[in-house]
Amino acid sequence: MATTGKEAAPSSKDATATNPRGIPYAPFVDRVEDYVDTRDDVEPTLRSFEEMISKYRFMELNLQRRMAGLKDRIPDIQKTLDSVKFLRSRKDEAESIQTTFELNDTLYAKAEIPATDEVFIWLGANVMLSYPIDEAKTLLEQKLSTAKTSFANCEEDLDFLREQITTMEVAIARVYNWDVVQKRKDKVEEEKQKGKETESSPND
Repeated sequence: MATTGKEAAPSSKDATATNPRGIPYAPFVDRVEDYVDTRDDVEPTLRSFEEMISKYRFMELNLQRRMAGLKDRIPDIQKTLDSVKFLRSRKDEAESIQTTFELNDTLYAKAEIPATDEVFIWLGANVMLSYPIDEAKTLLEQKLSTAKTSFANCEEDLDFLREQITTMEVAIARVYNWDVVQKRKDKVEEEKQKGKETESSPND
């Protein structure tokens, strides 16, 4: 016990309790004595808590990166879906569509698009596939819905992670403060013991 400390397990939740995406809850330290018995337990317990914070911060960073990617991806999917819907609404028209399309950030070209019931969609990794226009619409709607759900889950998980990090910071502060109080008590006891020894020792 003196070298390992007590396990940092949640006191009010099950040790395996997680949020819907599997991120574990941080232990809420109501009584420090539930985690440490002696001052020898303080250092390993603090180290365990700090490791948990590091893991939460790593997950937070990954989620922020994922959200940044989704922020770029969702408008692109929506734009593609709107284009497919427009083409679908005109697939029975005899007249072609005069338009421009983007070649680069600042470069556009003119195009003439005849009525069509087939579209080509970039799938990533330099892969493009043709789809019947109805299937393309369904596919893009599913991708858009999935991306929006993922974005909402990322936001929820980020809020959850920030709460857990705050909980762990409070836990570390409580254990540290407990250790400070114990040091003072030990010092008082030591001084009392020295006083008793001085009183009981013979005079020179």
